[in-house]
Amino acid sequence: MNVCAIPGLNISVLPDQVPAPDEGVPRAGDLGVAILAGGCFWCTEAVFKQLDGVVGIEPGYAGGRQERANYEAVCTGLTGHAEAIRIAYDPARISFSSLLQLFFAVAHDATQLNRQGNDIGSQYRSAIFPLDAAQERCALAYIRQLSATGVFLAPIVTTVEPGQVFYPAERYHFDYATRNPDQPYIRGVSEPKAEKLRHFFESALKRPV
Repeated sequence: MNVCAIPGLNISVLPDQVPAPDEGVPRAGDLGVAILAGGCFWCTEAVFKQLDGVVGIEPGYAGGRQERANYEAVCTGLTGHAEAIRIAYDPARISFSSLLQLFFAVAHDATQLNRQGNDIGSQYRSAIFPLDAAQERCALAYIRQLSATGVFLAPIVTTVEPGQVFYPAERYHFDYATRNPDQPYIRGVSEPKAEKLRHFFESALKRPV
């Protein structure tokens, strides 16, 4: 993880200008699990854990083989994996399509190919790993919708990669941003993304108990 990385996120669009998907996954068929990759998994976890309806997040690796699904190997950029998160959520409180809207609006820059800011390599690519045909249709339709609206000034390079296995990361990556708030990368990259969600999508946040 490059501790000198800077946010550089969605510089061509304000988050609240990103429209909600026109096509969703029917609630009756919603699996309640989504796998998304948008650069460093410390950052994406920090964003999505704030959402009402999200009940659990696992950082991990998707898009490569099991025997090389470890942090040291994935950081070489040669394994085919992307740093990803597996989100468990309650479809009665938040939908797959809502997760996608926030993914594109806040959690990553969909116009950066194989990088996010100064984090460079295919392991930092932006990707959606659909778990069934409904998620795949929703993701592809949303990318077409966003491309048609021209809300981003550069082409969207986020990929949709069905049929991939998710491998949980080493335990020390779980809840990393919360446990290491003073780490320079967390202060400089992760926290600005989390703050962007709080600023633009306050109504989507968990409520204090």
